[in-house]
Amino acid sequence: MNRQQRRATEKSPPPSAAAGPFVAALQHHQAGRLAQAEAAYRSVLAADPGHADAAFNLAVALRQQDRIDDAIAAYARLLAIRPDYPEAQYNLGNALMARGRPDDAVAAYTEALRLKPDHARARPNLGIACASLGATLLERGAVDEAAAAFSQALGINPGHAETHYNLGNARRLQGRHDDAAAAYREAIRINLRLAEAHSNLGNVLADLGRFDEALAAHREAVAIRPESADVFYNLGNALKASGQLDDAADAYSEAVRLDAGHATAHGNLGIVRMGQGRLDDAAAAYARAIALRPDDSDTFSNLLFCLNYDDRQAPEQLFAAHGDWDRRYGRPLPAAASYANDRTPARRLKVGYVSPDFRAHSVAYFVTPLFEAHDRQAVELFCYAGVIRPDAVTARLQDLSDHWLSTVGMTDDGLAARIRADGIDILVDLAGHTAHNRLRVFAQKPAPVQATWLGYSNTTGLRAIDYRIVDDVTDPAGAADAVASETLLRLPGGFLCYGGAKDAPEPAPLPRLANGAITFGSFNNPAKVSAATFDVWARLLTRMPTARLLLKGKSFADPGTCDAFLTQLGNRGIAPDRIELMAWLPSNAAHLSLYDRIDIALDPFPYNGTTTTCEALWMGVPVVTLKGDRHAARVGASLLTQAGLDEWIAGSVDDYVETALRLAADPQRLHELRRGLRARLVASPLCDARGFARRMEAAYAGMWQRWCSERTA
Repeated sequence: MNRQQRRATEKSPPPSAAAGPFVAALQHHQAGRLAQAEAAYRSVLAADPGHADAAFNLAVALRQQDRIDDAIAAYARLLAIRPDYPEAQYNLGNALMARGRPDDAVAAYTEALRLKPDHARARPNLGIACASLGATLLERGAVDEAAAAFSQALGINPGHAETHYNLGNARRLQGRHDDAAAAYREAIRINLRLAEAHSNLGNVLADLGRFDEALAAHREAVAIRPESADVFYNLGNALKASGQLDDAADAYSEAVRLDAGHATAHGNLGIVRMGQGRLDDAAAAYARAIALRPDDSDTFSNLLFCLNYDDRQAPEQLFAAHGDWDRRYGRPLPAAASYANDRTPARRLKVGYVSPDFRAHSVAYFVTPLFEAHDRQAVELFCYAGVIRPDAVTARLQDLSDHWLSTVGMTDDGLAARIRADGIDILVDLAGHTAHNRLRVFAQKPAPVQATWLGYSNTTGLRAIDYRIVDDVTDPAGAADAVASETLLRLPGGFLCYGGAKDAPEPAPLPRLANGAITFGSFNNPAKVSAATFDVWARLLTRMPTARLLLKGKSFADPGTCDAFLTQLGNRGIAPDRIELMAWLPSNAAHLSLYDRIDIALDPFPYNGTTTTCEALWMGVPVVTLKGDRHAARVGASLLTQAGLDEWIAGSVDDYVETALRLAADPQRLHELRRGLRARLVASPLCDARGFARRMEAAYAGMWQRWCSERTA
């Protein structure tokens, strides 16, 4: 017999005309004849609507029949009669929890305790409801409210490990990583076997860059739950972030062995394999992830990014694949049909830039000079920043903007609505299909004119994006237009402006003079080094038996990746002692100083460098590039053209080798370049921020005037 039934039998019925029927109802209730008890209680209430005990026990009988909604309604009717009834508030809270309404349950338990502060079970149940409410709010994305609910729950029951764990999840989403780690550690202190807490502690420690501690936490989780795919997946993430790519691949592979349907593990395995330059394996992993989760637009974007590195992919194939993204994820979204923007053609324009990379990132090196030089009489600058870890560069860009909004945690629908509310005239995508992009926002067409620029070396494939800002070197008229979903707007003088590396040391003397041999180098992402690039670099080293090759990239922290690169060159006749592979360096100044060891930089293809090319030139190092058949393969040519260094642009692989050999054969010329290349770069159109900003503003004005004329025609 539960507490409600005991109360029904122990309470004496009040004297009334309905006393006899009420006692009969109690007898039915005690005997478990719930349908008869319900009918009898209803009879009592028909005769005496204010009979609180009958109303209470009717609600109890309904709840015992699992008629939860009816019970909730019955408690609500009772409380309309007797709002000071603590037991009814308590039971209402229980029913609301059973219905999955923890927010309303919290209110009911709170009222029960107000009416009866010493209520034995309302307080612990309030703690449970707060914890449940927190979990619900967390699922809805209401992170701050969830954290408050978890904190309230812990104020009632501080020894509940799962609530500390959930508070840690909320704190991590708030960006309060140290507080998240503390919450996870408290959960572990209470329950040492809580594998999820160990695993998420590892996640947050990895967020903080404390990889040794993170890996120890993840391995503890694996020891507790070796049958869990998720703990291996999280271990893989930490290993990936720390540069241990082969080990990360092993962890992801174990995750998918345990759970073949673990789509994110397949997807992250693709990221690892792409970082190692194993493009076929990466594409296969991405394809598997997409098959398992067809609505995952981010993984499809990763696949597209991967295909850009593959020298076997023709531009037409890449164009078709990008169009497929739009058909799957872009076009099904509702796009705005009308806009309230002022259609005055010649007025100050609201230009919004959308990027997750307003930080120490290649994108920032090229947007900073534009933002610094923008004419604020022509442009009102809005930044929609998806920056997960802001830094000093973020602060600088925020200072340069007229309006700044952090979009971390915002839904695509919410961000699209905000952009419309801001009245943006021209919305500029700076990410394309790179990580943390917001192409689903652009697909909703929240601004009347939309463009993409800088962050991605191909078409987006989205018909909702009107323009792609390029130049006539990267995208010659004719062939390039046929493989772009956007209208190509060719910016006169080049589509990029480089602001220079302000913290760079002065170029050191030519290393050839000190060591007697030429050192070639490339600091590009190792994934860009295609089979064709390996072929040409091996030919060059074969032609110069004393030359060395220095490669730097984040992936070279992984021994497996290093072995694979040495094998690729070894298979082409190049001994490993002629190759030096270096991983990430702790500061930008240290990275730039590494150019002191390079005589000539080699651009990979078909995916050229961008920032790496500019940095090499800035440090006095000439760059040899091959002009290819697509945008990604012609960026090097564009940069060198702007800098007035066309002589280093090769038209064929043979020309590439001969250009590098001619440079290598003239150490005096290399020495002179070393001393004067930075000044030459500064004086070139590539570093003319003011001129570049005027050209961009003229392009925006033209876009806007065309839109206005189309709408008024």
